[in-house]
Amino acid sequence: MPPQAPRKIIVTGATGFIGQNLIPLLIKKNYEVVAIARNLEKAKQFEWYSQVTFIVHDIYKGSIPIEIKKNSGLIHLAWQGLPNYKSSFHLEENLPQNFQFIKSMVESGVRKVLVAGTCFEYGFQEGPLSSTTPAAPSNPYAVAKDTLRQNLEKLREEESYSLIWTRLFYMYGPGQNSKSIIAQLDAAIDDGEEVFNMSGGEQLRDYLPIQSVVEKLLGVFESEDEGIYNICSGKPISIRKLVEERVKERGSSIKLNLGYYPYADYEPMAFWGQ
Repeated sequence: MPPQAPRKIIVTGATGFIGQNLIPLLIKKNYEVVAIARNLEKAKQFEWYSQVTFIVHDIYKGSIPIEIKKNSGLIHLAWQGLPNYKSSFHLEENLPQNFQFIKSMVESGVRKVLVAGTCFEYGFQEGPLSSTTPAAPSNPYAVAKDTLRQNLEKLREEESYSLIWTRLFYMYGPGQNSKSIIAQLDAAIDDGEEVFNMSGGEQLRDYLPIQSVVEKLLGVFESEDEGIYNICSGKPISIRKLVEERVKERGSSIKLNLGYYPYADYEPMAFWGQ
């Protein structure tokens, strides 16, 4: 049986969208947190900074420069080069470097590992996608993530550790990438724009607020089950409806200019998690 969730957790990508929202939850639940990121000044802006052991470190430069307590846990969120999903950088740099980093953590004593994967691992498959749906990645980012998962599963033949792979669907909330649609919409509303340019908005997607995402991640980490998990709502929503609901929530009169942008060519029109 896999070990129970360790009380000391190392979080990579600590200042990213997920990390900055996950860490307060870990602190609230009395975990001892070692937070890792490259930008010290950004980290200092968060209320949780003084409540964690913060390490300025680039995982591309090897294992972290601290002693790993036996049976520590690792929640690995770090990944560079997004949202450029088509770059070969994911295969040439991200894949080997992330594998070597996680391997070094396991060799140093980490016994439970949760890694953030992506719904793009399902490729162009449409409709409801369960965690047992075979992966069929179709862009370098997704191929790199899926290959990392396979390599980490293979590593378990050499090292004894528990592996949880989470496929993240879409999310929104504080700290999100400024290029995401809700962030762009909020910026347009804040700037007093009269029109918001977007695609036709008929895509069906699976969205969760970031607080639900981090709660689900921690729930999976705390369970004794290993394997692949979808982090999703299980409920499809069109991008148009998502945007319309946000406009209403903001009390804005901004007009939607539907069809201004073409649909993305790296994802199917309709897919959601189960």
